[in-house]
Amino acid sequence: MKKITLLVLMGITLLSCEKNKTSDCGEKMCTEQFVSVMIRFVNNKGEATEVKDFKVINQRTGEKLQASSSISINTIQGAFVVVDDGNIQSLSEQGDDLKITGTSVETGQTKSAVVKVSGGKCACHINKMSGPEQIAFD
Repeated sequence: MKKITLLVLMGITLLSCEKNKTSDCGEKMCTEQFVSVMIRFVNNKGEATEVKDFKVINQRTGEKLQASSSISINTIQGAFVVVDDGNIQSLSEQGDDLKITGTSVETGQTKSAVVKVSGGKCACHINKMSGPEQIAFD
C-alpha cells in the first residue's frame, strides 16, 4: 500500500510541473506553486504587533521591493510578505541581501533585519537562504 501511495504522489508531483524552456537556461521542470517569504513583527512579549513604514530594500541594487501578493495578504497584524515569485527577476541567482525595516506603532521604535533570498531568470521559484523569521521590538 505504501508503494502505491508513493507512486501516486510522485505522479501527481510530475503532473503539477511544467517545462521551463528558456534558451539560456536549458530545459527543466518547475512546479506551479507560488512561493513567498514572510516576516513577523512582535513586541517584547512575543505577540504580533502593528507596524508602519514597512519596507524592503535590495542591498545589491538599492531598489525598494514590493511583493505582488502583499496587497491581499498583509492583513494579519505584524505579518508581511517580504518577496514572492513575482519578484524572481529582481533577485540574483547567488542571492541578495534584503533589508526589512518597520516601525512599531505602539512604541515608535524602528527595527531592521536582513534576509538573503535568491531568484534569477533561470530559477523556478525564489528561495530564502538565510535570515530571521521574525523581528522583535524591545
